[in-house]
Amino acid sequence: MANYVLVYKGGGMPQDEAAQQQVMEQWGRWFGSLGDRVVDGGNPFGPSASVASDGSVGGASAGLTGYSIIKGDSLQAATEAAKGCPILSSGGSIEVYETFPVM
Repeated sequence: MANYVLVYKGGGMPQDEAAQQQVMEQWGRWFGSLGDRVVDGGNPFGPSASVASDGSVGGASAGLTGYSIIKGDSLQAATEAAKGCPILSSGGSIEVYETFPVM
């Protein structure tokens, strides 16, 4: 089994506290459905910056909002698992990347 990084883009959290709780419960159910395939539940991203090849620093423009890491038998299986992620219901999207051990 390989590890796959799910990179979240867009989406959002409702302002209402009750709605926020509902979203967090949806995330909990989704992670629960993945079981031991969850390697790292991840975190949302905060402010960001980008560094160019010449060393200049600017604002990052990719719009990435967070990540999770899961195990899967294939890219297709990890992508299928990502389809249940609650970020999709708030207008976000997910990119799925296979990671490779370096050592």
